[in-house]
Amino acid sequence: MWVYIVRRLIWTPFLLLAVSLITFVLTRIGPGDPVQIIMGQYNNPAAVERIRHQQGLDKPILVQYGIYLKDAFQGDLGESYRYRGRTVDELLPKRMWVSSQLAIAAMIISIGLGIPVGFFAALKQGTWLDTLTVSISLLFMSVPVFLTAPVLLIVFALKLDILPTSGWGGFFDKRIIMPALVLGVPGIAAIARITRASTLDVLSQDYVRTAQAKGLREFVVRYRHILRNALIPLFTIMGLSLATLMTGSFIIEFYFGIPGMGQLAIEAFFQRDYPIIMALTLIIATGFVCANLFVDIGYRFIDPRIRY
Repeated sequence: MWVYIVRRLIWTPFLLLAVSLITFVLTRIGPGDPVQIIMGQYNNPAAVERIRHQQGLDKPILVQYGIYLKDAFQGDLGESYRYRGRTVDELLPKRMWVSSQLAIAAMIISIGLGIPVGFFAALKQGTWLDTLTVSISLLFMSVPVFLTAPVLLIVFALKLDILPTSGWGGFFDKRIIMPALVLGVPGIAAIARITRASTLDVLSQDYVRTAQAKGLREFVVRYRHILRNALIPLFTIMGLSLATLMTGSFIIEFYFGIPGMGQLAIEAFFQRDYPIIMALTLIIATGFVCANLFVDIGYRFIDPRIRY
């Protein structure tokens, strides 16, 4: 297993190198000049050319990419074009930690409610409870974020006045509740549906009928033989969803005024802040790679039959 992990880790730098090259080229050939955007409508053409030369934006793309790689290997991800005098290393770490906490809170909500709901629906297959559970799941999955957020604000902030409307106070602050719910509720529906389908597939297996025929307690059959094996395909979704939530939280952070990567990312995209865009892309790519590796390793502990 350790050989497999080392082999995967060896391939990671090559994958990130390919992602960085594609992102770098796309940002350079895309429309818009970051220098002109930063300086605004009334700018001096001579000053624009001088700043472009200082930033190396007048060099060929491959030369610029080579300079970027050289600096990146030395731990320098560049200076933000929008926030002059502030480096990427200075801007991102605190915001990454905020976004990570929000994503983890949303994931806890999705998994903590999605798995029990889906498992319950599978055990009640064919009854009105199963139909009701599936219908509610589809309803939650179909409601867009820009509708869920205002509804929660009206109910919990305006009508009941029990939750604040915006801001950030950390993982254990109640200001995280509403954005975590907005981000986690669609995940409840998705995980519930996958859990239900996976559980129904496991229920039809011979080893489940054998366990029941041997007279094992219903609790043991359900949670040791059914639920544990039903989690195998679900584990893939949960691992990759954690990385996806990091990007999905951008809009939520902007909406609720959370000082995470969301507002910084949106500003970077509109202002053509290349160093920030590159750093965010590499962070997201690294998150998916690590999540994929975590899922593959986790298979070994969920199902002992899996070998690498």
